[in-house]
Amino acid sequence: MFRSPYDYKIIAGSSHPDLADRICSYLEVARTDTTVTTFPDGETFVQINENVRGCDVFIVQPTCPPTNQNLMELLIMVDAARRASAERITAVLPFFGYARQDRKDQPRVPITAKLVANLMVAAGVTRVLTMDLHAGQIQGFFDIPVDHLYAAPFLIKHLRDQRIYENPDDFVVVSPDVGGIKMVYAYAQALKCGFAIVAKHRKSATEVEAQYVVGEVEGKDVLIVDDMTETAGTLTAAARLLKAHGAKSIRAGVSHAVLNDAALARLKESEIEELICTDSVPMAEGEKVTVVGVAELLGEGIRRIHEGKSVTSLFRIG
Repeated sequence: MFRSPYDYKIIAGSSHPDLADRICSYLEVARTDTTVTTFPDGETFVQINENVRGCDVFIVQPTCPPTNQNLMELLIMVDAARRASAERITAVLPFFGYARQDRKDQPRVPITAKLVANLMVAAGVTRVLTMDLHAGQIQGFFDIPVDHLYAAPFLIKHLRDQRIYENPDDFVVVSPDVGGIKMVYAYAQALKCGFAIVAKHRKSATEVEAQYVVGEVEGKDVLIVDDMTETAGTLTAAARLLKAHGAKSIRAGVSHAVLNDAALARLKESEIEELICTDSVPMAEGEKVTVVGVAELLGEGIRRIHEGKSVTSLFRIG
């Protein structure tokens, strides 16, 4: 059923208000006036300063660092909208924190991604709009509809616009680990080029050792693709190995650049010429970092959800 453009509201928390404003600019609507503050004891207070009764509410809040603070703020905003009689509440999560804790890989550990999904549903979220989850099956952790978008078309467009990608015979897309095969294959199909894989061994949460390359990269322009980077350990280790195997040039493309100081230092000293990422999180910036905006993608997803139209075409890569 089509909904009037006047009965939906865009609310933003404190994690990435600039992205929310860019989404609002694309949709040509004003961001809903909302007060989000923190009391001296650390508690979060939220007040929606406009009427949202019967409205379709979209809350833009990537749960990036500080993850716990931003997640709790999201839950409180959802509760405020629910108690204000919002008709439907969609959590717009450009970046979904805790996504890497999606399975039990050791004894007596939690599946925190599922816990977070349960918390959102319990708070009152009725739909989720997200982008490039660490594992696609996380969609099944929610007992509500999930629209899962991809940043790949925007990253690929940047490659073509900047004439980085021209001859498919001279270009190779590389996965920095075995788990990224599906993503790298999708990029290779879209670019009609070859692909390769770097096998890695993780020493710790911040240290990674790249071990060997499967595929031909000698004399090629290489794009390493991954869903996210935080310390840049995986990317820079892969780049060293690829350079040793004769790669001509090395770039990296990630959906979520949750960059800390260690990551920026590693990138600066690495063989990676450019890190291409989206603005899904506010810390996606720094030397060698090129940011591609995804407000149009998220805004169009919001528009179609609100109007009851298909979002399927937005899922396509290439």
